[in-house]
Amino acid sequence: MERLVINPVNPQQRFIKRAVDVLAHGGLIIYPTDTVYGLGCDLHNKKAIQKIYQIKGYKKKKRLSFICPDLKNIAKYAKVDTPTYKVMRRLTPGPYTFLLEATREVPKIMIEKRKTVGIRVPDNNVCHALLEAFGNPIISTSARIAEEQYTNRTDEIEDKFSQHVDLFLESDGCGLEPSTIIDFTNEEPKVVRQGKGYSDVLL
Repeated sequence: MERLVINPVNPQQRFIKRAVDVLAHGGLIIYPTDTVYGLGCDLHNKKAIQKIYQIKGYKKKKRLSFICPDLKNIAKYAKVDTPTYKVMRRLTPGPYTFLLEATREVPKIMIEKRKTVGIRVPDNNVCHALLEAFGNPIISTSARIAEEQYTNRTDEIEDKFSQHVDLFLESDGCGLEPSTIIDFTNEEPKVVRQGKGYSDVLL
């Protein structure tokens, strides 16, 4: 696994370009977000997504999320009504994952029978630089070392993922608290996981 220390404020373009090259060729990367380190690949690469399921030990019923730079093209991937969009706009960018009804643009491997998808717009310069340069959404699942055990220790991440991941973008600022998950697939929005950014008056 190649390991690069990237600046969290002004990400080095040569490192971003390297990550984009890995993604474009079906590779896997670990990258910083505004919550925990993310494990990701190109949203439209089925083989890469399958590899993430294998690494994480997930069955297909386990939902994977992806990151977008903003909400501009959200309707391409999810069905969003006006009240939902207003809440999402207020909370983005930020440490939130939104569960939404998926459109046909979302790869079938990610939705199976659920027809729902998790979408994030992180408040992180490295993520935004990656998304801008790559042009596609990027899968985002936590780079955990064990079930429900998050880490920002880069040596632990390397020990866990070095045989499976092509590139590790190491950066300061990653924490140990995952995103707050808000489910918009029912009549009333509901917080289904309390994480970073959660408050009693969130909705």
